[in-house]
Amino acid sequence: MLLHSKILGDSENHILILHGFLGSGDNWITIARKLNFEGFTVHLIDQRNHGRSYHSENFHYQLMSNDLLKYIKHHKIKDPILIGHSMGGKTVMKFSLEFPKLVRKLFVLDISPKEYPIHHQSIIDSLESLDFNSLNTRKEIDNKLKKSIEQPALRNFLMKNIFKKDNTRFDFRFNLKSLSKNIDKIGEKVDSVEKFTGEVYFFKGSKSEYIMDSDKDLIQKLFPKAKFIKIQNAGHWLHADNPNDFLSELLSLI
Repeated sequence: MLLHSKILGDSENHILILHGFLGSGDNWITIARKLNFEGFTVHLIDQRNHGRSYHSENFHYQLMSNDLLKYIKHHKIKDPILIGHSMGGKTVMKFSLEFPKLVRKLFVLDISPKEYPIHHQSIIDSLESLDFNSLNTRKEIDNKLKKSIEQPALRNFLMKNIFKKDNTRFDFRFNLKSLSKNIDKIGEKVDSVEKFTGEVYFFKGSKSEYIMDSDKDLIQKLFPKAKFIKIQNAGHWLHADNPNDFLSELLSLI
């Protein structure tokens, strides 16, 4: 099966964007339109078990790297720029280490190849508490989530994944059952005996602690040409928190 995507543009210069956990390619539409205006064909890809891509019981970075390879081959994409945020960053790191000749440049957004402890369990628990048989409006769903998720921005992000399955019932676009079962896979370390020796840029939100100074040795072991860019006034969702600075930095490097 092939990953679902939204493709903007038809130039020979391709940028592939991979979203983070519980997200989808649509989260990147504003950035994608601006990149398309600059002359790039932009692929907003839904990773497996997310967005409109296929659901699977199996979920780990080797599979997600293979999914990306299949996508690139299907669309006959040559020399793409890869951008991955958080979980998507781990996917593109894995892919570039396995298939370095297929990558022109790599942008990893606010994630390190190190192992991370499980830290999404409370969100999964909140989502699993939703009973769509008794929740009839989006307002009711939001009120239910509000009891355990106070941040409006996070709730809005999650609510984008809830759609009207039919005339009477809501459902999730992501495969919550599989993501819950495989939640330990999200933080798995990306490692390899090989190196990616091409251009690599690690973007960090100034308010985020996902990339620490102590991670740089591991990063440079795998990506010896890695350069680090800090986006001010931004947390983990740096492209949403400070899109102007993020886009300015990105365009200066691509």
